[in-house]
Amino acid sequence: MKKRIGSYPRVRIEGGGRAVVSQAGGVLLVETVRKAGLDTAISAALTPWRKPRAVHDPGKILLDVALAVALGGDCLAEVGMLRAEPAVFGPVASDPTVSRLVDALAASGEKALAAIRSARAEARQRVWELADGHAPDADGTVTVDLDGVLVVAHSGKEDAAPTWKRTYGHHPLMGFVDHGPGGTGEPVAALLRPGNAGSNTAADHITAAQLALAQLPARFRRGRKTLVRTDSAGGTHDFVAWLSRRGRWLSYSVGMVITEAIHQHVLKVPASAWTPAVEADGEVRDGAWVAELTGDVLDGWPKGMRLIVRKERPHPGAQLRLTDADGMRLTCFATNTTGRPIAELELRHRLRARAEDRIRAARATGLRNLPLHRTTQNRIWLEIVQIALDLLAWMPMLALTGKARLWEPRRLRLRLFTAAGQLVTTSRRRILRLAQHWPWTSHITTALERLALLPNPG
Repeated sequence: MKKRIGSYPRVRIEGGGRAVVSQAGGVLLVETVRKAGLDTAISAALTPWRKPRAVHDPGKILLDVALAVALGGDCLAEVGMLRAEPAVFGPVASDPTVSRLVDALAASGEKALAAIRSARAEARQRVWELADGHAPDADGTVTVDLDGVLVVAHSGKEDAAPTWKRTYGHHPLMGFVDHGPGGTGEPVAALLRPGNAGSNTAADHITAAQLALAQLPARFRRGRKTLVRTDSAGGTHDFVAWLSRRGRWLSYSVGMVITEAIHQHVLKVPASAWTPAVEADGEVRDGAWVAELTGDVLDGWPKGMRLIVRKERPHPGAQLRLTDADGMRLTCFATNTTGRPIAELELRHRLRARAEDRIRAARATGLRNLPLHRTTQNRIWLEIVQIALDLLAWMPMLALTGKARLWEPRRLRLRLFTAAGQLVTTSRRRILRLAQHWPWTSHITTALERLALLPNPG
């Protein structure tokens, strides 16, 4: 009779291994920082916060925390992952030094936030130029999605409050640039708000839109080339008027609440006015139709606004709402885009759902909770999270191809970043050797080769 030894082989563990690098795949993010010029930009922006005779540069400290978050960390102390690998990440500040910098930046308020954001905007413009045909502005337009995120707090943090989902925490308003079907997306705005902040507060949407536009290249900060999309939370008179104000002329596609007036107009739409909705591949969407509403339902709204409604058969088991009609689920949105079929405009608005993917990636990258106590500190944390998400979007855009460009943060970490390596020094050169049997080693090496071909900043 053979003795059962279990499902997994037994391995003897010994400490003292040398020249072994954990998180070796993190060099992809390091090279992305270098090619984007983000390290020099953020170091220059945070120069006022560098104390005399300081050993560590404030920009490097902040980037180290962002790298740790991109690798899966969710608090400031996770920077210890980088500190353990100085051969790859360089000298890393101690935990107290990191905390003191965050406190100093938080005490500076808007001045520090503006400095960090300006560095991000500068690096973003360079990355889009390097990405060329893969950049989000490759077709001459940019789409910005605004959406709220509920962040649960498990302790009495400043400005935490009950949320509309009966949880407790904060309700940030985020903005993301959509990379389209061939990519992911990158954050361009994060407005920290209490948990009880209103979903359809126009002032907050205007502030978030201003932050997002400031992150874009100058040619996209006004004009029809920039599309702002929101759900029904953005369908307010003040926000739509701000988007369409003379001199700003932004394109918009915002969800609208089905009011009684809209409901009555839908009931009067003749059957011949309904057009079949379409899918992303151009095929007809089964059981869905769209129509445009006109008349006094547009009174009080900016000139040029179009109101488009969709009716769709609900999926089995779904409960209808009071605003639905004839057994059909109704949704509505407003836009100022002309010259395109309403079915195409409705599909464009429906693709706003990709923002939910961006939110899921943000939750997996430092936004699961806000780790610090004071609101000013957590505003700095939100900027760190956005830097991490920037790197997780820029690296695939510049270095990965095919389906790998669509990988979300968790998959990038499991397949690429957590790969182990061996550091070898030969002829005064340091070489990082990755495991040959690791299935995704070729992805890492090919990506590094693509990054190496890009021109260096300056």
